[in-house]
Amino acid sequence: MFASALAAWIAGWHGAASAALGGAIGIVGGLVFAWLASRARAVSADEVLISALKAEAVKLLVLITLLALVLATYKHVVIISLIGSFIVSTSIFGFAFFVRDA
Repeated sequence: MFASALAAWIAGWHGAASAALGGAIGIVGGLVFAWLASRARAVSADEVLISALKAEAVKLLVLITLLALVLATYKHVVIISLIGSFIVSTSIFGFAFFVRDA
């Protein structure tokens, strides 16, 4: 939300849309990973690791596909807004691993 507002102020409507799309792509990738990782019924550490690596591979495939789709179809994309919000949203999901309950 903040990235879209900042991009709208700097680059106008297309900047806001690009930032929203970049953030949405990162969120969708994180949700795909979480969904696939939670579906795994692993009983050993090896199976947990394999499940997580498979989920990560699918996440990367989804991220690359969605980025390519946006770049190919949205002619007025503001690259800085798109990539900036994409990096922030994927980083937030990456740092969620380090958050612990109090």
